[in-house]
Amino acid sequence: MNVNPVVENFASAGKRGTMRRMQPVVVQHPLAQCHLAAIRAVSTPAHEFRRHINMLARMLFLEATRELPVQETSVQTPLTQTRGARLARPVVCVPILRAGLGLLDGILPLMPDAIVAHVGIKRNEETALPHAYYANLPTNLAAADVFLLDPMLATGGSACEAARQLKEAGALRITMICVVSCPEGLAAMAQTHPDVPIITAAIDDGLNDKCYIVPGLGDAGDRYFST
Repeated sequence: MNVNPVVENFASAGKRGTMRRMQPVVVQHPLAQCHLAAIRAVSTPAHEFRRHINMLARMLFLEATRELPVQETSVQTPLTQTRGARLARPVVCVPILRAGLGLLDGILPLMPDAIVAHVGIKRNEETALPHAYYANLPTNLAAADVFLLDPMLATGGSACEAARQLKEAGALRITMICVVSCPEGLAAMAQTHPDVPIITAAIDDGLNDKCYIVPGLGDAGDRYFST
């Protein structure tokens, strides 16, 4: 899969005048960018939006799992015995409710044995700050590869809070998968969770005065669930 590691200096959210470096991976496969264009288009109806975001989620997940360790196993074919592979650690997918469910729907056909946890975080529309209202996390996070799912990395508030909860619950290996990101959200994650890799399909220009990503794709949850 064609990817481009994008390396930029992003202003640290909490330290004026200082910088941190992070390396989000932007998946630039032609099909990924075609799915992204369809997701961005305001004319795309809900059923097509869902299809395109599901397909893009699969491509992002394939890149995010590229380096997962495997164990050798023995496989009996119809003709003979041969070597095979299985994942060395459990996989836990953690969608941030509710928009993250759109990515989960695309990923589960690739990883039907994945453990699914949930984190509920709602953005206060007046302050743009995250409000955590729900969490259901497994007890084996320390032994697992954990994938945090949210279509939009905007201010970074929800992602930072979700990653904090996961680490507090024992997670040691967290990767974030998002469809669209922006410098403000990347800066927030770089400052708070510099150890969390970020896989995305785009780094957009920034946030508007309502803290929506521009050009972005609107409210991913509303568009996915047709609300």
